[in-house]
Amino acid sequence: MGKLGDMAKKAKGMARKHPDKADKGVERAERTVDGRTGNRYDTQTDKASDQVRRTYGGEGDQPR
Repeated sequence: MGKLGDMAKKAKGMARKHPDKADKGVERAERTVDGRTGNRYDTQTDKASDQVRRTYGGEGDQPR
């Protein structure tokens, strides 16, 4: 596996160990994208963040 794949694997492992911190990072990334796009892609960012959370067992749908 290449360096990027190794880094992704390591990041997933860390997210599984610390899902609360990973959730904060996903939430922050989602807010940043929504802010920069004027919420035009809110549905897509919600869906993407939920998919990311499922990969490490995060909270899933979180109220805003």
